[in-house]
Amino acid sequence: MTPPGHAPARPHHNLTLGVLLLATLSYALQQTLVSPALPAIQRDLDTSTTAVTYTLTAFLLSASVATPIAGRLGDMFGKKRMLVIALGVFALGSLLCAFAPSIELLIAGRAVQGGGAAVFPLSFAIVRDEFPRERVPGAVGTLSATFGIGGGAGVVLSGVIVDHLSYEWVFRFGFLVVVAALFMAWRYVPESPVTSPAKIDWGGAVLMSGGLIALLVGVSEGNHWGWTDARILGLFAASAVLLLAWGTFEYKHPQPLVDMAMMRERTVLTTNLAGVLVGFGMFSLFILVPQYVQAPSSTGYGFGASVTEAGLFLLPATAVTLVAGPVAGWLGGRIGPQIPLAGGLLVALVAYVFLALEHSSATSILIATGLFGLGLGFAFASMINVIIGAVEPTKTGVATGMNTIMRTIGGSLGGQVAAAILTGHLVNGYATEHGFAVAFWVCAAAVAGAFGVALLIPRQKPSAEPKVATGVPLVETETPTVPRVVGAVPPRRLAS
Repeated sequence: MTPPGHAPARPHHNLTLGVLLLATLSYALQQTLVSPALPAIQRDLDTSTTAVTYTLTAFLLSASVATPIAGRLGDMFGKKRMLVIALGVFALGSLLCAFAPSIELLIAGRAVQGGGAAVFPLSFAIVRDEFPRERVPGAVGTLSATFGIGGGAGVVLSGVIVDHLSYEWVFRFGFLVVVAALFMAWRYVPESPVTSPAKIDWGGAVLMSGGLIALLVGVSEGNHWGWTDARILGLFAASAVLLLAWGTFEYKHPQPLVDMAMMRERTVLTTNLAGVLVGFGMFSLFILVPQYVQAPSSTGYGFGASVTEAGLFLLPATAVTLVAGPVAGWLGGRIGPQIPLAGGLLVALVAYVFLALEHSSATSILIATGLFGLGLGFAFASMINVIIGAVEPTKTGVATGMNTIMRTIGGSLGGQVAAAILTGHLVNGYATEHGFAVAFWVCAAAVAGAFGVALLIPRQKPSAEPKVATGVPLVETETPTVPRVVGAVPPRRLAS
């Protein structure tokens, strides 16, 4: 029992970080875990290629809508509360997918899964509120690394699972992991001391959701319907109108879902633009490399790798990202996050240029993916730390959520562009080596653009005090002796 007049003991920040790592990894795996299993899903559920690809589209759409909204709700009503809800939604979606008897129910389950996407921005916000200030960059770097780790590991694990069990186990294993994360988060993650109570901006949520859905459906269906098809052009036009209306509405709203002044601030704007371009390069790599190595040797370039073997070519990226993220956070805490961000993007650019020039051997591809993982780990970790250093504590959830969505939009666009390039270079059913080289160069150009944008991000001093919210009333916790002071440094945690 807590003695009168004393604050209840809070879990040690290392325990909190461990739980958040499990939560973010459980979600990150599902971003790419399904892609290699699509042929098995199509065969077992006796459905069309168009229908089965909606298992990816539904996840993408719901994640894009849920991430900034749940991030903002976390800022308003408590990050732990929303984290537990997000993991619960994700677990429900995983359970639906694991036992779905039809493609329609599987797509519905994937849409529910996407509702758990807010685990990343909520975790970043919890770290900012709970950790000693000097530990925030390293912890954020470690969490950011799971974004790339999960993407690469998902491809590897999916091949093993599908080859030796069945596609349903992709979701069943995911369900077990997320349930464990849900329990640990409920039990060991403390509620954040920083909130910003406000009314929910439903108008902004509807306009933003409509604009994002129209944009991503257009991007996802561009190759299938044709980029000049009236439906695609109509979706892009609708997206532009809705997002413009959303920005205008939010600018005038007294308590907006997303603060447009924050989004226009140079540091946030340039970092989000870099996020789009980095996402383009990352997801393209996860698509191009497995297809390249799985092509038969009769094509003159492929290695005839199995699904499992193809995933192993991404292992260097996954392993290096695991180390690069925390190191980038540590460096950012000492020299500022802009330098590790630019350095990481430069390494990722070198990786793509190397891959475009030399991809004739397994060794060269392994070197390229390892270099890309190094650059990716540095870039993702530093990007989030730049955002955190530029916004008020009461806006961390929504700000990092929007950055996550920028990467998702870029990834969706990159995957479709890469597929379109390969489709335009088909011979006897397989893309030519020249087609892959062109795709690698296009991705290199995207990463080069991200590097150029990163050089425009204003420099943050590592020793600068974090931004403090202004004009927001103090909020009391359930324990009167521990005030929820917006922008205050939380009390030191006691060792658990």
